Amino acid sequence: MLADASDFFRDLQSRLVAALESADGGRFLAETWQSALGTGKGMAMENGAVFERCGVNYSEVSGARLPSAATARRPELAGRAFSAAGVSLVAHPRNPRCPTAHMNARFFQAGDAWWFGGGMDLTPHYGFAEDCAHFHRTCRDALAPFGAEYYPRFKAACDSYFWIPHRGESRGIGGVFYDDFCERDFAFSFALARAAADAFIPGYVPIVERRQNIPYGEREREYQLWRRGRYAEFNLVYDRGTLFGLQSGGRAESILMSLPPLVSWRNNWAPPADSEEAAFVRDYLRPRDWLGLEE
Repeated sequence: MLADASDFFRDLQSRLVAALESADGGRFLAETWQSALGTGKGMAMENGAVFERCGVNYSEVSGARLPSAATARRPELAGRAFSAAGVSLVAHPRNPRCPTAHMNARFFQAGDAWWFGGGMDLTPHYGFAEDCAHFHRTCRDALAPFGAEYYPRFKAACDSYFWIPHRGESRGIGGVFYDDFCERDFAFSFALARAAADAFIPGYVPIVERRQNIPYGEREREYQLWRRGRYAEFNLVYDRGTLFGLQSGGRAESILMSLPPLVSWRNNWAPPADSEEAAFVRDYLRPRDWLGLEE
């Protein structure tokens, strides 16, 4: 099972890199690594024409004991040896009106237990309802062949997971998220995980192409850096993937690749109440149904 998942993840990494290189015009730099835990290949782009930072990482690791981040919801697995493989992607565009995006897909095996996890979510800084609708429709359509219940179930899980409690707001406009997924049998679960991961390119790249050349100024850039602070807060405080990677002794550069390259925290600052930016925070950063919107 692990070998089959690993083959898919390596191919997925190559296809994701090719699609994002095509959107940017730049090239990713490859860095392979090996440690006592396993092996991996990091693909990183910095200061591209479109992406200020973008990373697509593959890793395959094993250990004598599952970290607490992996067993918090499954305490019966505490203390087990494990093997895992996966791909993670984060894209931070330069243009404030072009949204940040995240995707990951992973497989775990611990004794006779196995499961998939992953998903994708969109973090815009400005509100384009048609982009939100496109992203969510792509997620829904990818999961529809497996059953009508999966999109609403995984969307609700995404809305719950990417909530920032200390800010009282969502990280972005969500998408789909699933964890501990081992339904029916391996073939069914693996097929669903593949479909969910393959939806990222058609879900995200058309939005990048629509928004990457919109003019912007210093005001939009300062606001973008302020919003990026929320992204960094979530990843460092709540994200289970970050915690698992650091707890298991993974490669710090690959784990923290998800952080934006430039961030701003401004004391006691918020966008003016009557501004476009304040309207976005009010209207977009909460769970809502995006499927009814017209493109």
